[in-house]
Amino acid sequence: MDNSVCNVGHTSMADEALFQFLHNEVIQYVNTTESGETENGRCVSKLENMGFRVGQGLIERFTKDTARFKDELDVMKFICKDFWTCVFKKQIDNLRTNHQGIYVLQDNKFRLLTQLSAGKQYLENAPKYLAFTCGLVRGALSNLGVKSIVTAEVSVMPACKFQVMIQKM
Repeated sequence: MDNSVCNVGHTSMADEALFQFLHNEVIQYVNTTESGETENGRCVSKLENMGFRVGQGLIERFTKDTARFKDELDVMKFICKDFWTCVFKKQIDNLRTNHQGIYVLQDNKFRLLTQLSAGKQYLENAPKYLAFTCGLVRGALSNLGVKSIVTAEVSVMPACKFQVMIQKM
């Protein structure tokens, strides 16, 4: 991968800690402004929308010197390798597809979940910690001309699967 895409070589542990701290603070902020049972969905939606806007901006920067993608699979490979590395300092561990518009991206040690305890009680908070990233991926894909629905699931912390369903135009 070309380091000029996101200057991976120039990031420090401090940058990573700041990103995780900022992510946690955004979740706390949105959570306190949208407290209550019915607002839980609104909280997740707000975080997803924030991620969408950030994903749109980031992908624009990351792809400005990149050749056009051949197809949808090419786009997904870019998301899993280059984009994921720029944002999370590692590639997606596994990419699967049914070749009918559904992709599953597996991250066995998702950075934004590693600070949460491995305890079962934290699984209920996982959607809030995944919403921003779902939006990030959806926003990036959107700016690359791929309309999608992105969901995430956690079975064992901190492993996570993101499902991307491509919406045919």
